[in-house]
Amino acid sequence: MNFKNKIVWITGASGGIGEEMALQLNAKGAIVILSARRKEVLESVKSKLQYPENSLVLPMDMEQPSTFTENVSQVIDNYGRVDVLFLNAGISQRSYAINTNMDVDHRLMNVNYFGPVALTKELLPYLQKQASCNIAVNSSLGGKFGFYERSAYSASKFALQGFFESLRLEEFENNIHVNLLCAVGINTNMSMNALVGDGETFGKQSAMQAEGIAVDDCVRQMISAIEKNKKEVIIAKGMQRYSTKIKELFPELFFKLLRKNKP
Repeated sequence: MNFKNKIVWITGASGGIGEEMALQLNAKGAIVILSARRKEVLESVKSKLQYPENSLVLPMDMEQPSTFTENVSQVIDNYGRVDVLFLNAGISQRSYAINTNMDVDHRLMNVNYFGPVALTKELLPYLQKQASCNIAVNSSLGGKFGFYERSAYSASKFALQGFFESLRLEEFENNIHVNLLCAVGINTNMSMNALVGDGETFGKQSAMQAEGIAVDDCVRQMISAIEKNKKEVIIAKGMQRYSTKIKELFPELFFKLLRKNKP
């Protein structure tokens, strides 16, 4: 894919991977639609773009799907199409299941799963009329296996993986391509904004994030996967890159390794 003049809609564009995706794709000539809850932060991201005139600030809340019809209409009215939908908005967790209120489980499912699915369904009738498009999903290794203090997070990412793997099959004949981008240990504020059991934010930078892959490198790998139309990629450091293979081939060994790596 050549991103020149492509229309790319990015959710969670106010920081981290979403912001960096906007910066890199805009520099490649893409027209970027920036979505997140806070308009003032999106305007700040826009001001950093190489070509800010090739962008649209479109505030939206993934927990408010009732607004998606209007959001989609605005995008279609402005551009007539979406070439890449980058579903990036999400929230993490740092608490054992027994200590996690159900409100937290519901919120993670709403932001990480129901929101992206609702937006995709709202946009899908328009995508089906296009020659082609890509839906790029910022998933996680948490969608491939569970880990300590990630029960609700992993559940939401497992659901996301299942939905979009199914959608890939159903929409293949319409040239709607799905790229599942499974990243872990990226140097962002993800752990700072993660929820603990009572719904408060964790507020600390975890070692995995602090020592993780630089966000610009992560985004370059994601862009490469979209360009090559990869169905799924794992973006991780060290042995984490091979974790799904180890789980598949040596499940008992994999469980023992996970059990020793407490957070």
